Order: sequence, then structure tokens, then C-alpha cells
Amino acid sequence: MAEELKLFRTWSSPFALRVIHALKIKGLEYETIFEDLSSKSASLLQYNPVNKKVPVLVHNEKPVCESLVILEYIDETWKQCPLLPRDPYEKAEARFWAKFGDEKLLSSIWNVLITQGKQLEEATAEAVQNLKLIEEQLKDKKFFGGETIGYLDIAFGWTVNLISILEEIIDQKLVDEEKLPLLSAWMQNFSDDPVIKDCWPPRDKMIAKYQAMREPYLKKVVSQ
Repeated sequence: MAEELKLFRTWSSPFALRVIHALKIKGLEYETIFEDLSSKSASLLQYNPVNKKVPVLVHNEKPVCESLVILEYIDETWKQCPLLPRDPYEKAEARFWAKFGDEKLLSSIWNVLITQGKQLEEATAEAVQNLKLIEEQLKDKKFFGGETIGYLDIAFGWTVNLISILEEIIDQKLVDEEKLPLLSAWMQNFSDDPVIKDCWPPRDKMIAKYQAMREPYLKKVVSQ
């Protein structure tokens, strides 16, 4: 029986990008279905009736939701080019830091985007501290997964794209090569990987999108 893979995503979702990276590393063919989240399709609501959001990977009509869950499903279903470590402790560590990225780092990066003045300084300090914690996981390694891209690299992959976009919008460096040399090198290595580099969404559109997302928050602060 031929494998049927469909990925429901938006053009800009960093979470869907994780799934794309994993599918491409595994060498899997899939159909892309772009969603407009302001007018969600009946198919998306059918496959993800609980959260009603992307990404959703549909494998032979069986939907899998939530990007980190999808990564594990892909890795367990297709054994080539393993993403997660085999060692149980290392696997648990990778899951811990992936969750840290989504729950702590992402929110701190978001706060940098939507603040200014003294609040921006405080948000930047928190974000940089979280980035330092992540850098500590890279000691003596090219990637979080070792010499090749793995689960945690893909989980943190959004930082490579979004942080540089954020830096351009706020005209301020978050990942300084001198202060965070390992993380800076990892970002370059990840971005330059042949499988990864052709997956990024258009930079000009991303900048415009996040600038538009930032505006209401800054206006709200001014009006208070």
C-alpha cells in the first residue's frame, strides 16, 4: 500500500516548518495543504477538531496534531535518519529542552517583539538568559543532536529564522557572536544545511507580518 502524507500548514508557521524539516530529512514525499486560519477549511476542522490549528500531518487518513508530537510520530514510523537519541536519558533531555523552548524561550522572544523602552530592556535580558541556557546544551557539538541534525535542532529551528527577523525589526542583536558563539555557529550550520536552507518562508513577507503584529501592542502602550 502506498503511503499517503498530507501536511496542513500556513505559509509562515514555525511549527509547521518543524514538520517540513523532519519530512525532508527523512526523504518523504507529502502533499502540502495551505490553510487560511481566518477561514479554516472543513478538512482542518475534521482532522483537528480539538485545537483547530496547524500543523496537522495526515498519514493514510490518520491525523497527528501538535508539531513536537508529529516529530516523534515521524521518527518512530520511518526509521531512516533517526532524529531522537536512542539512549532513554538523552531522549528525555531532548524532550525537556524542546518543551523549554516552546514554554519559556518562545514567550520571552515574543515579549521582545511587543515591548519598547524599559520593558524591552527587561524582555531582552530574559530572552538572552534563556538563549544562554540553550547554548550550554551545545558544548563540543555541531548540532544539538551531535554531528547531524536531530529532534532538538528541529525543535529549536524556529529561532534561526525568527530571531534574525526580530533583530531587524527592533534594530538590536539578541544572538551576539561574541557572547553566544556556540549558538551563533549552530544557527549558521543549521541554516546552511542543504535540506534546511530551501525551506524558509520569504523573508520580506515575514518581516512585514511581524511588524504588523507588533504595531497594535506598541500603540496600546503609547495610549495608556
